[in-house]
Amino acid sequence: MTPVLEANDLTVRYPTKDGTVYALSGVSLQLFPGETLAVVGESGCGKSTLGKALMRLIASRGSIKIHSEEVSTLSNAKLLPFRRRVQMVFQDPQGSLNPRQRVGTSIARPLQVAGWQRRDIARRVEALLEQVGLPAESASRYPHEFSGGQRQRIGIARALATEPDVVICDEPVSALDVSVRAQVINLMRDIQQRMNVAYLFISHDLSVVEYLADRVMVMYLGRVVESGPTAALWQHPAHPYTAALLAAAPVADPRQPQAQALLEGEVPGPLSLPQGCAFHTRCPRAQARCRQLRPELIPFTADRQVACHFPLD
Repeated sequence: MTPVLEANDLTVRYPTKDGTVYALSGVSLQLFPGETLAVVGESGCGKSTLGKALMRLIASRGSIKIHSEEVSTLSNAKLLPFRRRVQMVFQDPQGSLNPRQRVGTSIARPLQVAGWQRRDIARRVEALLEQVGLPAESASRYPHEFSGGQRQRIGIARALATEPDVVICDEPVSALDVSVRAQVINLMRDIQQRMNVAYLFISHDLSVVEYLADRVMVMYLGRVVESGPTAALWQHPAHPYTAALLAAAPVADPRQPQAQALLEGEVPGPLSLPQGCAFHTRCPRAQARCRQLRPELIPFTADRQVACHFPLD
């Protein structure tokens, strides 16, 4: 199967007066039609930077392909077809909507840019609102008249307007109440099954990731340290960092003991990354080799990769 979205050796760096910050370092991924690839890790690991780089919202080095077509070298003027095929759902449903525009206008904007006729846009907006569980008359109302969950439904409707192949979801439910969060996640899952759209799902909520994602990429300080099918990573994490993240996740069942987090110490600063494996300063399994040589992301099993000199058995 051909990937709908592919990135190779994606790197984002920011020069500062004190040195260069590498927000992403050599990240590669493949996303296939109808699947959900989750990206997880602590704050500052590069998850949101990855999403913005794939959307061509920030400058990056490396290759980005949509249906095998290179888009990383396209000028802004030639990006319009790419924008129709890759859309984004943002973390803050209120901040992502213009408070001065009616909801229908916000949803219609991508269609206007894509050259749709006015009579077709009105029908499309009505259908999109129905698709996300909102009445057609919502189009004439303003964002402040809706709840947080309803505003995120509007954001999803806008992202789906041009029938994209890929939707990049940057913490799309983190700002919502737990009950509303479940409704939005189920809505996204239903839409995916109907449209065969692929999701790149950026999240720190591992319970949501376990429920929604087919595969997971674990990031630490701008690099991928482990990737593979969700069930395999949850049952047998190979990287100590993955194991620590899972151990730190809350256990919903009160009858089961809460595992102790394995991480100690602070995340190194972006301008003072340690030599060798960036995780060795916090890793309980670190040895001399870890402090001297950075591990590469290599196959661990047929469908998994890990960047660790001494992966968990």
